[in-house]
Amino acid sequence: MTSTSVVTGPSPGGLGQYVAAGLARRGDRVVLAGRTRSRLEETAAAIRADVPRARIELLDLDLAELATVRSAAARAADLGPLGLLVNNAGVMAPPYTRTADGLDLQMATNHWGPFLLTGLLLPQLVAGGDSRVVTVSSVGHRLARHAPLHDPRSKPHPYSRWAVYGQTKVANLLFTFELDRRLAAVGLPVRALAAHPGLAGTHLFANGQVGGFTGAVGSILDAAQRAVSQSAAEGARPVLMAATADLPGSTYVGPTGFREARGEPGLVGCSDLARDPDAARRLWELSEETVGLRYP
Repeated sequence: MTSTSVVTGPSPGGLGQYVAAGLARRGDRVVLAGRTRSRLEETAAAIRADVPRARIELLDLDLAELATVRSAAARAADLGPLGLLVNNAGVMAPPYTRTADGLDLQMATNHWGPFLLTGLLLPQLVAGGDSRVVTVSSVGHRLARHAPLHDPRSKPHPYSRWAVYGQTKVANLLFTFELDRRLAAVGLPVRALAAHPGLAGTHLFANGQVGGFTGAVGSILDAAQRAVSQSAAEGARPVLMAATADLPGSTYVGPTGFREARGEPGLVGCSDLARDPDAARRLWELSEETVGLRYP
């Protein structure tokens, strides 16, 4: 039976494109979910050039706005049972921006939106049987000194974009481990795992997704970052391992080379904060309140 996989944030040439291509290569029907239709079409064309028989569908989704997440999930109901959701979309350390919901853009894109999307798609994942949710974190989660448990609609003073980025990435892990615990506790056939790509060249600077840099400055920083990174295709390997390998829930996969920057994918560790069950429970409760959804 064919599995349907949803991959968020599949930018052309980015991590999501190579994750989606790998899933298409194994025969999945792949749903590319992102906010810009022209870029989704560009990614789809690149995947079909690599995997001619790829079955691809497009889903308009802006994780930074909760209303559009709900709209996308409603349209996704037509997809039927799901075998996999890859929460890949994210931004890295942009300037402070408040979303239409009054939330910090980084937290909205990297955590609140994926939390809501996962909850809304959960019935379809359960219907898929032995399904998975893979959320993409980062070695940057170690930047976080505490979980993001403050008022989500207040701006921290002072605002440190990199500190907030670290909090979004530790939130990804806290969410993954708490989701897996709750799924197992009620016997649902869904596993939650996490992965990180190491230092991967993914055009984040050129796309203005890091520090807000665009234009010539963004292009220069992008070229410098890519010169010292592994390719986006290599960075996708840990995510694909988490999505397809015979692994238990609550597994964290990343490159196993020096400082997890690059290398063969394998099981990796995380900070003590990321495994803190009390922080996970409190973040879960805050997340449900923030997005207006209580998981079944």
